[in-house]
Amino acid sequence: MPNAIKPTPMLLLHLIALAFTLPAFTASNEQFVYSGFTGATNITVDGSAAIMPSGLLELTNGSYQLKGHALYATPLRFRRSPNGTVHSFFVSFAFGIISAFTDVSGQGMAFFLAPSMDFSTALPSQYMGLVNDRNNGNASNHILAVELDTVQNNEFGDIDSNHVGINIDGLNSVNSSSAGYYDDKSGSFYNLTLMSSEVMRVWIDYDGEAKRLDVTLAPVKMAKPVRPLVSSTQDLSQVLTDMSFVGFSSATGMVNTRHYLLGWSFGMNAPAPPIDIAKLPRLPRAVGPKKGVLVIVVLPVATASFLLTVSVVAFLAVKRHVRYAEVREDWEDEFGAHRFSYRDLYCATEGFKDEHLLGVGGFGRVYKGLLPVSKLEIAVKRVSHDSKQGMKQFIAEVVSIGRLQHRNIVRLLGYCRRKGELLLVYEYMPNGSLDKYVFGCDHNHNDNVKLNWSQRFHVIKGIASGLHYLHDEWEKVTIHRDIKASNVLLDNQMNGRLGDFGLARLYDHGVDPQTTHVVGTLGYLAPELARTGKATPVTDVYAFGVFVLEVTCGRRPINQSSDEDNQLMLVDWVLENWQKGSLIDTVDIKLQGDYDTDDACRLLKLGLLCSHPFRNSRPNMRQVLEYLDGDKPLPELSPANLSFYVMSMMQNEGFDDCIMSSCVTSLATVSDLSGAR
Repeated sequence: MPNAIKPTPMLLLHLIALAFTLPAFTASNEQFVYSGFTGATNITVDGSAAIMPSGLLELTNGSYQLKGHALYATPLRFRRSPNGTVHSFFVSFAFGIISAFTDVSGQGMAFFLAPSMDFSTALPSQYMGLVNDRNNGNASNHILAVELDTVQNNEFGDIDSNHVGINIDGLNSVNSSSAGYYDDKSGSFYNLTLMSSEVMRVWIDYDGEAKRLDVTLAPVKMAKPVRPLVSSTQDLSQVLTDMSFVGFSSATGMVNTRHYLLGWSFGMNAPAPPIDIAKLPRLPRAVGPKKGVLVIVVLPVATASFLLTVSVVAFLAVKRHVRYAEVREDWEDEFGAHRFSYRDLYCATEGFKDEHLLGVGGFGRVYKGLLPVSKLEIAVKRVSHDSKQGMKQFIAEVVSIGRLQHRNIVRLLGYCRRKGELLLVYEYMPNGSLDKYVFGCDHNHNDNVKLNWSQRFHVIKGIASGLHYLHDEWEKVTIHRDIKASNVLLDNQMNGRLGDFGLARLYDHGVDPQTTHVVGTLGYLAPELARTGKATPVTDVYAFGVFVLEVTCGRRPINQSSDEDNQLMLVDWVLENWQKGSLIDTVDIKLQGDYDTDDACRLLKLGLLCSHPFRNSRPNMRQVLEYLDGDKPLPELSPANLSFYVMSMMQNEGFDDCIMSSCVTSLATVSDLSGAR
């Protein structure tokens, strides 16, 4: 009998151990709290983020175009079981945002849950270091974010430049509210300014049963308001993975802004532990002089030293001011977020040395530069201007163009005005302009490096996509007005990027563009420009057609023969060959026959269709993309005997003899083309 009862204690011990072990698989009770981050463990930072000696967690340090992240280093299990519902969780944190300006900020910050700690492909500025222009909004991101945004980005549907939003898988908020809180007694709403340099506190509560997410904001010393600022019903089991990291992300744009975290607490299936407000570090700020006996004693000596130093400093300051002097007017304050200091651009280009010269065009010289703090590579174009005529409108358009976000458009980062010149700052494209690959026009270019057929086709499709965005998808219709191979730049992956918006014009959708003087490059100008001077999307389409032909044929739009009076137009040359049944012979001989014949013929015909002399016969860029993708066949070109109709119509509309002669020659050829190669 004694032997029969011996196993009982061991069995009980196993059952007790099992009882304590099972909950680890069904529930998580993870909790942590940081009242300041001095000596903090299990915190991982990257990018511009760092833990300061004072205990502040600095996400950004004021540098331009940087991103920073701070994460709890251990991933947390947010699901009750694999593919199950998400636990309830509770977050509280204290933060502060300090901007160099009282009315302009450089983006905000966000709390997030994500499946990975790797944000290397995320972009700074309005993307807050969370996503990029290609994956924003993708369900594969599995990101929940609560943004504290200080810039209104229209592409994300932001309600204003001072709001709190709940985001799923990107920067578009599913619900948002202007920053502030509701008073418990009166129910009144009180505004808070996120970039006020004051410490504030956020509470984020997710009810796993009700699937409700609440976000509450208040000044740091105020108790949590009863009514949340913004709420959303969200089943996070459709968003989060089984294991997720928790943390913070922030990024800067063109304004000196710093984002700080002072304290942070988290609780899973239990309230977040309280943050000890008394232990929080202080935000950095300028401290005024203290009065007292020490000041009275030191003041005479300090004053004498000061006066002695002023003369030297004044001389150096005047000398420095002359070197870095800029033109700045009051109306430009509204565009401050996009303005660079001349000093930064001067240092970035080492005084605009010739060895940093990337190219020279009709509108200025372009230099490669490296911003001294952020180490961002840039291209700086120096353009002469008359600051007294139309400059305000031009700067407004520059700023508007700076908001363009598309993978096939070179991003304009900002500008600077100094004396008689305007400096435009672009992102740097390491592979230079397309024309040096097509025409070999760069003496420093390696002739062994050429664009193969698939690369050329890819570039043409990319530029078509960028133009479709400019004409139809952005908030304003944008006419580039100078589309050509030398204005197409190649990034590090040889993607085509449309650049040089120095001649671009913007107007609202549905509005007739204003007549203006003719600008652009000879050979790419649509015939109607000579009569109306009015740039429209279809004049861009004309230039795009010529661009397609020059990339496919490896020839410039105007070929100067040995006889200076005899200029052969590329469009005419392609049409003549098509009429003779030798269209395929116009493909660039440098490709040595290594190309797809069907694609080549399709591109050549598309180039001719886009460069049709009559604007109503040209396709729009949406149709061009359909033709390039093969989703739609190219239309038949013009009926027979069109040439007589064309000549009569052009004479009636007042085309000059030169333009009429070229266009009639082309259309006479087009009229009886049947699709022969």
